[in-house]
Amino acid sequence: PHLLISSSPHLPISNLQSPISNLQSPLTFICTTLVPLIRRNGDEIANVLNALNGGYVPAGPAGAPTRGMAHILPTGRNFYAVDPQAIPSQAAWRVGQQLADELIARYQDEENDFPESVGLSIWGTSAMRTHGDDIAQCLALLGVRPVWQAESRRVKTFEVISLKELGRPRIDVLMRISGFFRDAFPHLIELMDEAAHRVALLDEPVDQNFVRKHFLQDLAGQLAAGRTDEEAIRRASYRIFGSKPGSYGAGILPLIHEQNWQNEADFAEAYVNWGGYAYGQNIYGDDAREEFKGVLGGVQIAVKNQDNREHDIFDSDDYLQYHGGMIATIRALNGRNPKSYFGDNSNPEKAQVHTLQHEAHRVFRSRVVNPKWIESIKRHGYKGALELAATVDYLFGYDATAQVVDDWMYEQTAQTYALDPALQEFFQQSNPWALQSITERLLEAAQRGMWSEPDSETLEKLRAIYLQVDEELEGRDM
Repeated sequence: PHLLISSSPHLPISNLQSPISNLQSPLTFICTTLVPLIRRNGDEIANVLNALNGGYVPAGPAGAPTRGMAHILPTGRNFYAVDPQAIPSQAAWRVGQQLADELIARYQDEENDFPESVGLSIWGTSAMRTHGDDIAQCLALLGVRPVWQAESRRVKTFEVISLKELGRPRIDVLMRISGFFRDAFPHLIELMDEAAHRVALLDEPVDQNFVRKHFLQDLAGQLAAGRTDEEAIRRASYRIFGSKPGSYGAGILPLIHEQNWQNEADFAEAYVNWGGYAYGQNIYGDDAREEFKGVLGGVQIAVKNQDNREHDIFDSDDYLQYHGGMIATIRALNGRNPKSYFGDNSNPEKAQVHTLQHEAHRVFRSRVVNPKWIESIKRHGYKGALELAATVDYLFGYDATAQVVDDWMYEQTAQTYALDPALQEFFQQSNPWALQSITERLLEAAQRGMWSEPDSETLEKLRAIYLQVDEELEGRDM
């Protein structure tokens, strides 16, 4: 029987049926394959228990289901990483090109010029999920393209795109890699280093090759410092920096947690000392803190990409450390904030670049003060309260480094998290230490001038709550 019947003589029934026919294949896949695999999420606990008992855990590929990677299901398997020599994939190259184009277009709209230097934070986990979107963006900005082996789809080399074909100058890129990326993708580090080095040595006008422009400036400084030609060329072309071999992180979080900072200069010192080690061809963690400072000082855009919507910038300290730390360091080095961009490549078909401020407002409204999210997190009791306190910590930390939280956001956080009677009761029953942490962090924001014009009545209420909770907790310890 026909599902759709037309009463109009001008519209054939076959035309109305075609959308239903087109849906048959994906609906069959969803019903017969996807849903049964999703329902096997119980395998996670079963396989963990089996592993603890010395049993075998089935292997499976890594990836993100939200990016269309249904082949990674069911979850709970012993996942293996992608082939690093197949990164960036051809699909990732398309996304990376789009991210590069979007970044340049946004800067041109704001400044009516091309950016000369971009700082990009690159993580290993996202490289696994996307098969190299961030790497592809770096290569696209430099003006080079990967060359894949047809049979294996592995990247065998890269080729330089001519300036005529590129249609714009080559953009210099500083890559701040995570410790996990350093450990998991040494092949990619060498590829990116070779690309940056080769572009720097191209015989092109410096107004069309900003990599070469900055390289020549740095080279003159290295030679003036008495280095040999070979050493000067090598150090002037450093563009990939990370933590010292064997260490991880960016050094910002301890300063935030211990309140052991006064201004961005403290963040800059930690960020440079922690991440100023160069990586590339025949170098592995060379102490290059001075070179790191030099390249960072010229960065005009600090960008971090996010490849899925399963988390956000206020639910992890990594964003405020790597991205926020870069922004604070650039501000400390040259006295001005860089352009702070956020790349959204969660939809590979439509990668976009927004301002970090735009993303902060979006996350704040959609999650941080969203009543539905708060009610859902309350179901987790002690851990839920801890999650609320952590959200305020990350909000504060990103503002301390990147200056992205407005006064109205602090006021609304105070009213929603600390001054709401229902939430106060939840904290008292589940985790009063979380309420103490939240009020302390909000008061610190006001004390440091980050919350520049707080309502005096709001501050008095926060102080009263803090003292009340502190007194109650002291009573418990006696």
